[in-house]
Amino acid sequence: MARFLGGGLNEMPELADIIGQEEAISRLQHALASNRMPHAYIFAGPAGVGRRTTALALAKTLLCAKPITIKKPADERSESAGSVPFRQACGECEDCRMMDAASHPDFHLIYKELAAYHDDPKVRDRKMQDLGIDVIRSFLIDPAYRSAARGRGRAFVVLEAELMSREAQNALLKTLEEPPAGVTIILICQQSQQLLPTTLSRCALRRFGLLPKEFVARTLQQRGAGKQEAQFWAGFTGGSVGRAIRLSAQGLYEAKCRLIERLTSGDEVDLGEHLIGLMEKLATAAEAEAKAAGGPELAKTVASRRAAGALLELLASAFQDALYIATGSTQPIVNSDQSRQVSALAGRFDAARLADVIQQLSDYEDLLWRNVNPKTVWDNVAVTCVSAARLRL
Repeated sequence: MARFLGGGLNEMPELADIIGQEEAISRLQHALASNRMPHAYIFAGPAGVGRRTTALALAKTLLCAKPITIKKPADERSESAGSVPFRQACGECEDCRMMDAASHPDFHLIYKELAAYHDDPKVRDRKMQDLGIDVIRSFLIDPAYRSAARGRGRAFVVLEAELMSREAQNALLKTLEEPPAGVTIILICQQSQQLLPTTLSRCALRRFGLLPKEFVARTLQQRGAGKQEAQFWAGFTGGSVGRAIRLSAQGLYEAKCRLIERLTSGDEVDLGEHLIGLMEKLATAAEAEAKAAGGPELAKTVASRRAAGALLELLASAFQDALYIATGSTQPIVNSDQSRQVSALAGRFDAARLADVIQQLSDYEDLLWRNVNPKTVWDNVAVTCVSAARLRL
């Protein structure tokens, strides 16, 4: 069976296909086998490590008409480790086919952009910066109390649950504590402590960790990436296979290489113009990718800010590597494919100034999210990276 590694919202995995999250999957399997499933879960961990993938697979299993039990190696690294029963969706019944087609009437994906489809025009016109009470009531709480169309219950998966407003979480408490029969709610977040204690207390917490970098690199190579590119994204993402796949698919590796080449040129005007042009291309690509995936549409301003964040993070990775070299650290550098250019940065600035540049790049991202003129910010980024000057906007 092919491994499911992420992608668009319409791709539906099976539980047996999840790799690298053995503890979380084992606890889910124990609950399935004992028929004592918690009615509400929190899947917490870094982006791109399988939280959403697992939520989709679990929802598919719960809604399947004829779930099956297969034998899976107890330890996939050893042929002699024996096997254990593993429960998952059959993949063949009508319910599974509807899940695969993203058309199951009892599966609900909840995200803040659903506000654009609310019945109230006032809600539709609001900026979607959080997951508000109107979305939670209309697309989760109200449907949870309706009869299941297929008769086997309903499954709700909430993306970016940490963005739920206090009012939204308080409104959801009763449903989390005493849900209708057959209703399962899965909240996906990066840091569970960002949720209210009252929300946390009503959910079973399952933690998801970063994946081995070797696995991430191997996965990218299997998808056609070169060895150097695969190793770079594995190190850059720290073990987030989903994010590594997404960044690689955007063609960012070649852009990264050209960007670091320009860092050593000493031409702040050329670097500034290159940064602005590259950010616009990345924002356009992010918008197109969101639409192609069939998921929430990405507003141009949000796409631009996310692109800016990725770009600033790429710049910061070069200066972080240079700081490791300047201080004699044994920490492996992420940009080992451009070690000569990174060493040149380490030779140009002392450790204190390199650390200052890294901090300033983080500050510039905050300024972009606060709607400071992008051109002004990027001009300052260029000056900072070339001369390590501390500027004030």
